[in-house]
Amino acid sequence: MSDTRGWAVTKPWPVTLREDMPSGGAVVLRPLRRRDGAAWMRLRRANADWLDRWEATTPGDRPGTSSFGEYVRALSAQARAGTALPFAVELDGELVGQLTVSSIQYGSLCSASIGYWISREHAGRGITPTAVAMVTDYCFQVVGLHRVEINIRPENAASLRVVAKLGFRDEGVRERYLHIQGDWRDHRTFALTTEEVPGGLLSRWQRTRDEA
Repeated sequence: MSDTRGWAVTKPWPVTLREDMPSGGAVVLRPLRRRDGAAWMRLRRANADWLDRWEATTPGDRPGTSSFGEYVRALSAQARAGTALPFAVELDGELVGQLTVSSIQYGSLCSASIGYWISREHAGRGITPTAVAMVTDYCFQVVGLHRVEINIRPENAASLRVVAKLGFRDEGVRERYLHIQGDWRDHRTFALTTEEVPGGLLSRWQRTRDEA
């Protein structure tokens, strides 16, 4: 793996991204691994009421039908195929959330979707905007994408604050876009293209954060 400070990488995956927060603490994005299982499950159980209502589901599937190991293997296969980047989010070596770049497409579209979650205890501390900014820059500057989008339920105030802080453009509502908690739910789509952040999203976020 490579620390991508300066973007000195020879291939897009596996990779580790790191940013030191001005308030203290290092935000690290690194590949999600099977050995994260115990910590990941503890974190999800502790934050079930905070996270479960936003989690995508598959119509007809029974909850809990696959193991964490199977989940990681599926994501790792997508990463090797170049269609996903599944990151664990750490703060000073502690697992605090997850960020996944999915639906990576090249050709005339060159686009992907970003999804994320973080524990309630660590929300509101700038970790998620920093992680999203890092991975957006990586997608644009290393992976070679032109556009990234984030789809958020209109009721998810915490996630809406993330895209607002980062200046993602609101592209409107997609009706009944994703299956969540047993039904098809509306989502708002937020996006950025590389032309909108010529100096990088992370540097823009740092300026905005420091001026606040």
